[in-house]
Amino acid sequence: MSTRLLLVTTALAPALIAAFAAPAHATTAEEVSSTAALDAEVEAAPENAIIVTARRRAETSQEIPLAISVVGGEQIDNTGAFNVGRLQQLTPTLQFYSSNPRNTAVNIRGIGVPFGLTSDGFEQGVGIYIDDVYYSRVASTTLDFLDVAQIEVLRGPQGTLYGKNTTAGAINISTNQPTFDFEGKAEVSIGNLNFKQAKAVISGPLSETLAARVALSSTSRRGTIYNVTSDKWVQSQDNIGLRGQLLWEPSDTLSFNLTGDYNKQDAECCGSVFVGTGATQRPLNRQFAALAAAQNYAPVSTNPFDRLTDLDSNLNAGNVIGGVALRATWDVGPGTLTSVTAWRMWDWKPENDRDFTGLPIVTLSQNPSQQDQYTQEFRYNYSSRALDFVVGLFGFKQRIDTQGSEQHGPASSRWTINPSNALSNDPSVLDGLTARNCLIPGFDGALFSQQWKDALWDRYSMGAPQR
Repeated sequence: MSTRLLLVTTALAPALIAAFAAPAHATTAEEVSSTAALDAEVEAAPENAIIVTARRRAETSQEIPLAISVVGGEQIDNTGAFNVGRLQQLTPTLQFYSSNPRNTAVNIRGIGVPFGLTSDGFEQGVGIYIDDVYYSRVASTTLDFLDVAQIEVLRGPQGTLYGKNTTAGAINISTNQPTFDFEGKAEVSIGNLNFKQAKAVISGPLSETLAARVALSSTSRRGTIYNVTSDKWVQSQDNIGLRGQLLWEPSDTLSFNLTGDYNKQDAECCGSVFVGTGATQRPLNRQFAALAAAQNYAPVSTNPFDRLTDLDSNLNAGNVIGGVALRATWDVGPGTLTSVTAWRMWDWKPENDRDFTGLPIVTLSQNPSQQDQYTQEFRYNYSSRALDFVVGLFGFKQRIDTQGSEQHGPASSRWTINPSNALSNDPSVLDGLTARNCLIPGFDGALFSQQWKDALWDRYSMGAPQR
């Protein structure tokens, strides 16, 4: 059970209000918010209509021929769905599996990527887009949402209107945009296991043409398993996120949005408890009971519900994701030209105990990974009574460097080598044995388009997607 406390704008410190005490903009907040790009048709939609951008244009969810689920920001806040793992409780057919940020899979309708440490170079089956920027690392799904306005889950292959082709679907996340009217909110949640979460958002004008928005989030929770060796709780949560935006509107037809974000996880993770053993086809002297007895080892508890472990290696699931994006929007004649330029990074610093015991069999097991990605998208959206179309160009480049390493300890010889071999009694044989590997650069690009032509007095339409 958890408790949530919501603080409205009036509860924010006067100093924050003073920071945005610039002259008010001539237009209203609605005109410069994330719905500013809606055309006349969308603006004339019913008051309760759900506006989506799944086809890279603003339209009601009833108008698009796509299998789509839409979750609003208010619903996300009310249900405590602060990451994709929680989002699956609200969205049909979305599945989320994760033992750590790198070893994570997101599937839609059971289709996606394998769950396991298969390859850092594998493409995601489900694309993740935040404010038109493609997030190539699935680890981003484990981080907290920051100031989300709406999430659209698209089911089925995507690529016609999304530069990065994905086979199972896409998660399209839109955040709240800077406003020229002052606003802000703060929220605090507490729960069992010492769960604490705090969120805050502030937005307002810096000048008549410049507005800013800052959002931050912090989540922490005590671990669920107690490690008697390190005297620490493991499987904990320790997340922090920061997102800042600047919106510049030099004219009615031109706008620039500069966004930067930083997200960090520093959890004591990931451990395990002893559940039991079963007989295998190996000789009896090579099974767990005999191997443990040979080194006078016994698990700290054979009852998994005691939630006790004795892992003797360092545990860490350090995870940092961040980036910068610049989106430019220019109304050119009857259409809109959009450019989205982005750089993103991912830094994964794991530490594991791969023998899952309190013995120094494997003393080091980790696959730290660093990723840089650059994306550029140009998109032109044309709309008239007779013809609507979107055409775009997308480029994607990334470099992934993974330095996998595993090192054995003094208990490895007796545990790993056949007891009939005399070398099994010599701890120095495998002590210090180390294996290393490394990976991977890559590039991708695409030209995409889709058109809709209205015919017979708007009663029928047809589409012609291209890629």
